[in-house]
Amino acid sequence: MNRKSIHKVILALLITASTANTTGAFAASVVAKVGSTPLGKIVVDGKGMSAYFFDLDKANSGVSACSGECSANWPAILSSTAKPHVSGIKGVVGSIPFKSGEHQVTINGRPIYTFAFDKAPGEAKGQGAQGVWYVISPTGKEIKVLKLATKSTPSPTKPYPKSNY
Repeated sequence: MNRKSIHKVILALLITASTANTTGAFAASVVAKVGSTPLGKIVVDGKGMSAYFFDLDKANSGVSACSGECSANWPAILSSTAKPHVSGIKGVVGSIPFKSGEHQVTINGRPIYTFAFDKAPGEAKGQGAQGVWYVISPTGKEIKVLKLATKSTPSPTKPYPKSNY
């Protein structure tokens, strides 16, 4: 093999290795992204489930106000890394420490959650729940609109068991 051929082989190996790092088994999973729902474009988790802000959380406090029964109904969106891999979100994405050693994803300093009673991607049964849970726009703002963008509008009041949130 001549010198030029060796360089081509080395270059091909380097390209293959760098591609595997970003698109193959080593790529980080997307934990949050923008999805289309009956409420419009909102933040969803990596499986397409609607993401919510909790009004009792304080931005940039570094902690979640949701624990116990609350966290059973409103599971945190977690990342295995402190810098979550997201797609399409324009707000400031970060994380706070989570009790399992993972990291709870934050947008604009606020922790984000899913709702245990949303059963399919794009559902937003938790929207407006107890007057403190709201879906999130791609820019990281709370969306307080309660009516769905469809002809069928289920009631946002009590589609879930009463809890401490």
